[in-house]
Amino acid sequence: MPVIEVFDVRKSYGSGATLVEAIRGIDLSVADGELVAVMGPSGCGKSTLLHLCGAMDRASSGRLQVLGLTLGDLDDDALTRLRRDRLGFVFQFFNLLPTLSVEENVALPLLLGGVARSAALARAGALVQEVGLAPRRAARPQQLSGGEMQRAAIARAVVHEPRVVIADEPTGNLDSENGRRVLDLVRTLNRRLGMAILIATHDASVAAIADRTILMRDGRIVDEPRSSPSLLPRPRAAV
Repeated sequence: MPVIEVFDVRKSYGSGATLVEAIRGIDLSVADGELVAVMGPSGCGKSTLLHLCGAMDRASSGRLQVLGLTLGDLDDDALTRLRRDRLGFVFQFFNLLPTLSVEENVALPLLLGGVARSAALARAGALVQEVGLAPRRAARPQQLSGGEMQRAAIARAVVHEPRVVIADEPTGNLDSENGRRVLDLVRTLNRRLGMAILIATHDASVAAIADRTILMRDGRIVDEPRSSPSLLPRPRAAV
C-alpha cells in the first residue's frame, strides 16, 4: 500500500528571467515499509522532492498524497500536525537543540505531541539505549561526535513511530566508519519498525541498503537502476 504518491508534481521558484524549475513533472510511489534512495548530482531536485513529500513545502502543481492525505488540500495547521505526529525527519546537519540533553532531544516529538514528560523520557531512554547512546544520554549535542549526533537525530525521528521518515543526506557530514554505523542503524530500524524511509543521497553505499534506488537529473526522475524483486510487508513494533 503506498504511503507516498506523487502525480505529475512540479515545483518552481521565482518568475520570468529568474524562474527556476526545481521539479519538472515527477511521478513516484513509495510503499509502506519500503526504503527508497534518491540519487543524483547537486541541484537535481533531490532535496526539493523530499521537502515536498515531507510537507515542508508546497508543490506548484500536480498532486501529492502522504498517508492518504492530499497535501494541497491541507492548511498550514494541518500540515504542521502531519509533520509533528506522523512523519519523522533526519537532516545532514542533525538539528539537535543545543540546550537539551540527548534524551530530551529524542523525547521532543513525544513532548510536542502531548505525551507526559515522564512517559516521553522513559520511551526516549529506551531508544537512546537501542542506538548505543546510553552512556551519553545526559550529554548536550556539543559534547557528541558527529556520528553520535546523527544517531541521536535518527532516534528522535522514530521515537513517535512515524509511518514515513524523510532523510536528507543523513551521512553527508560523517566519515566512512560513522556513515556505515548510521546506515546499519537506519536499516535495522526500518526493518524492525516497518516505517517507509525516503533518503536523498550522493553516496552509493547509502543507495546499496535501499529496496529501490531512483536517479534524478534536472528535476526529473530519469531511471530506476536497481529494484528489489519483492517488497514484503514488515511488521510494526513498539519501541
